[in-house]
Amino acid sequence: MGGSCQGRVAIVTGAGRGIGREHALMLAAEGCQVVVNDLGGGADGHGVDAGPAQEVVAEIVATGGEAVADGSDITDFAQAGRLVARAVDTFGRLDVLVNNAGILRDRMIFSMDEADWDAVMSVHLKGHFCPTRHAAAYWRERSKAGEAVDARIINTASPSGLFGNVGQANYGAAKAGIAALTTVCALELARYGVTANCLAPTAITRLVVPVMGGEENIPEATREALAPRWVAAVATWLAGPASRGVTGRVFDVRGDKVAVVEGWHRGPEGTNPGTPDGVGAVLAGLVAQARPNADLNGYDDPARFVLEG
Repeated sequence: MGGSCQGRVAIVTGAGRGIGREHALMLAAEGCQVVVNDLGGGADGHGVDAGPAQEVVAEIVATGGEAVADGSDITDFAQAGRLVARAVDTFGRLDVLVNNAGILRDRMIFSMDEADWDAVMSVHLKGHFCPTRHAAAYWRERSKAGEAVDARIINTASPSGLFGNVGQANYGAAKAGIAALTTVCALELARYGVTANCLAPTAITRLVVPVMGGEENIPEATREALAPRWVAAVATWLAGPASRGVTGRVFDVRGDKVAVVEGWHRGPEGTNPGTPDGVGAVLAGLVAQARPNADLNGYDDPARFVLEG
C-alpha cells in the first residue's frame, strides 16, 4: 500500500480480531505506528487473552511496520489514561484514536438482565468515553502549548444504534450514544485541531457469525462482500491528513458501499393546543406527513411504527 498515514501514531481498541484487526493492519501498511489494544476476551466480554493482540503486532512487524500490544481495560478510566500515555511514551506522540472494542449480549428487552445491560454499556459507551477523554486532554494541552495538532477520533457505532434492531436494546442504545458522543466531540474539539467521525459498519466478524448460522453456512462470496477490510479502508482514510475537513459525520459502511448517515432533523411541525385530545389530533397529522423511520438498511420502511387510530 501507500503512505497516506506516514509518520502518524494510532491507538486501535479491540484490535486483536475482526474489524479492529483490519484497522490496525491497514493503518500500519499506510505508515502508522500502532498501539494494538485488546483484552482478548470472548464475544460476550468474558475472559482475558493477550494472544490476539500479540499476533496482530507480529503480523505488522513481519511486514516492516511498528506496533506494540496493549492489554489495558478501556472501561477503566485510569487504565485508559495509561493506554494514551503508552502511545506517547513509546512512539513520541498520538495522532489517531480508533475506538472499536465491543461485545454482544443480545436479549429481548423483557429477558435482559441488568448485567447484560451494564456490560454492553460499559464496553461500548464508557469504553469510547475513557480513551477519548484522555486523548482529548492530551491534544488540547498540545494545542494550548502552541503546537500544530491534526488529530483524529474514529468511533464505532452500528446500524442497530442508528436504525434499531430486535434483540439489541443494550447494544443499540450504546451505539446510538456513541454516534451522539461523536457529534459532540466534533463540536468541542474542532478548535484544537481534532476531528471526530463515526463508522456504522456491517461486516462478518466473530460477533455476527452466530447470527448468520455459523461459519459453515456463510458462502465465500458473502465473506468477501462483507469483509472487515472494506471498513478499514474508510477508517484509514479518516485517520490521515487528507480527511482534515471532515468531522461530525457518521458513515454507514457495508462492503463496497459507503454512505453518509444524515442523522436527526426536525420534520413536520404543528401547534400544541395544550390539551391531550388536541395534541392527539395534531400528532396524528404530523406523523402522517413525516418520513417513515428507516429499516435496518437505513431506508424508509412504511410498515414500521404506523399510528393506529
